[in-house]
Amino acid sequence: MAPPICVARIGAAHGVRGAVKLWTFTEDPLAVQGYGPLMTKDGARQFEIAGVREAKDHLVATFKGVATRNDAEKLNGIELYVPREKLPATDDDEYYHADLIGLAAVNATDEPLGRVIAIHNFGAGDIIEIAPPKGATLLLPFTNAVVPTVDLAGGRVVIELPQEIEGEEPTLT
Repeated sequence: MAPPICVARIGAAHGVRGAVKLWTFTEDPLAVQGYGPLMTKDGARQFEIAGVREAKDHLVATFKGVATRNDAEKLNGIELYVPREKLPATDDDEYYHADLIGLAAVNATDEPLGRVIAIHNFGAGDIIEIAPPKGATLLLPFTNAVVPTVDLAGGRVVIELPQEIEGEEPTLT
């Protein structure tokens, strides 16, 4: 069975009636309300969205059974998951972050570079983070030029490294 996928994280309480800030990790932030009950990673707790509205850069949500600010404050930081099968299928060049985490990273000649440990987006596009066997992690743009091949079945991504990263000195003119 596929591990559940994190679709949101509960933030700080909002107001006095049990609402919380909700940070979603879905393409359409409001899609989070269509997945049914959301759960913690271990499945021990479930949360059903009673209401949701858009705010500046997050959602404001209420959950069934959470009626006071005190109750809402206890939820801060909880990540919310759904079973993989509840998510829509991806297009050919689309991937869920969870599908990429743990894949082997290799260069164009199939030499190992490390493992994919995260995908980040700080506002200027996706960044893939590779942990080599030794040394600091590599942060590279997740573009077709840098990551020309994602082979989910083979469990690997091919990384085209710039010369500076592969150890060759850059040429200055």
